[in-house]
Amino acid sequence: MIEMTAQDERRPSRSSCPDAAKPYVVWTAILASSLAFIDGTVVTVAMPQMRESLAASLSQIQWITNAYGLTLSAFLLLGGAAGDAYGLKRVFMIGIGLFGLTSLWCGLSRSAEMLIAARTVQGIGGALMIPGSLALISANFPPEERGKAIGTWAAASGIAAALGPILGGWLIDIGPWQAIFWINVPVACLALWMCWKQVPNVHPSHAVGMDWLGGGLAVVGLGCLTLGLTSLSETGGAHGLDLFFSMIGAMLLCLFVLHEKRAAAPMMPLELFQVQAFAGVNALTLLLYFALAGALFFLPSTLIEAHGYSATRAGSVFLPFTLVMALLSQVGGTLADRFGVRPLLTIGPIITGVSFGLLVLAAADGRYWAAIVPVMTLMGFGMGITVAPLSTTVMNSVPADRVGVASGINNAISRVAGLMAVASLGAVAILGFQHIAMSADPTIAAILAQTTFGAPPPAPIDSSAAASVTELYARATITGFGAVALICAVAAILSGYFGYRSTSA
Repeated sequence: MIEMTAQDERRPSRSSCPDAAKPYVVWTAILASSLAFIDGTVVTVAMPQMRESLAASLSQIQWITNAYGLTLSAFLLLGGAAGDAYGLKRVFMIGIGLFGLTSLWCGLSRSAEMLIAARTVQGIGGALMIPGSLALISANFPPEERGKAIGTWAAASGIAAALGPILGGWLIDIGPWQAIFWINVPVACLALWMCWKQVPNVHPSHAVGMDWLGGGLAVVGLGCLTLGLTSLSETGGAHGLDLFFSMIGAMLLCLFVLHEKRAAAPMMPLELFQVQAFAGVNALTLLLYFALAGALFFLPSTLIEAHGYSATRAGSVFLPFTLVMALLSQVGGTLADRFGVRPLLTIGPIITGVSFGLLVLAAADGRYWAAIVPVMTLMGFGMGITVAPLSTTVMNSVPADRVGVASGINNAISRVAGLMAVASLGAVAILGFQHIAMSADPTIAAILAQTTFGAPPPAPIDSSAAASVTELYARATITGFGAVALICAVAAILSGYFGYRSTSA
């Protein structure tokens, strides 16, 4: 276990939270987190319907996810610092309100461009809201109670995330896909009311500046890098220009790091990474959430296009994963408090990585109960014993007056990991798709050349070729997903190495 006793004794309490208010703190954090969790999983289920309804390209569909991920990733760092500077509760409530309003905007969108714009602003709301979830728990619970509280938060949030895709898939099957965003609005209203009425104020313990230049470098740098990587997924694109944008983005992110070293009030204090536990679990987070986001982004489309799943059925594949993760998260938090985090942060990511490897075979098989459910259950087991110990380690490795920015950094890293996964692995999926499509009979290959991963093939002129086109299209889609899942498996298993090396026994 991480030796925190002496350090915890030096930590001042940021808030004297009455015992009666503590459940409201946890449940407000759960409702806010559920907004982000549900939003992420539901969008992946809706991608085929969005693509058809909006006549969107794969790149535009990726940007519907990436625009949100971009501003969320970049502004999470400012969001965490803003909570420390202006008060956790105030910034948290602003984030919830903005997220709810932009969810309504997303639901009213009638073009890919409008939806991308709405998702961009929605990411800013999420960036103000998400760090406050864990930071409010850390500020209102003493260290000896945090593991259990964070485990409860992770478990309940996981249940909400499990039900979200099923509800969203059902809404898509019976009505317009825009309704998946409307479900956020009542949840946001309830979270705002509960926070306003029941959650104690947590005042900043000292003045903290805002690093606007750092935020600008992060947004533009991530934007250029994401633009370059996402554009590589477009067939026939000017890939020289894509590489140029990727290089510019990488250079700006290097400038961001150099700026953070010299900034008077950095949004990402680099000295926090001198703490072994903090640096190690963030490396784990980067690899593990890259793998998780990459595999789960492409899975619903694969099942829908290759095996004919409905949106509701595709959404339900997340159910065993999230339910098992939710049920085990509280156990994981309790075990971390009692036995330490090293075993959990080593074994959990490795189990998750193995499940990604098995997902290659499960996606090829396509059977829901015999193939998909067992693998998703195993994935939930691996993540379930990882999430709470990871979050607890992040919160316990920094001083009490920096929990907001620490939460922001860790959340930002997980979101950047997902952003890079969606942006870069699209090209991998397309290469796998094309490898199979181009190996077919010239007539069939010519038909499949008019489509790509995740986009239904055009109907062949010769109806006798329809069965061959459908069969080969399904195999090409499965191959594209398989290439993605294998990369994700390697990344997740490697993250377990960082979990072992970075934590005390």
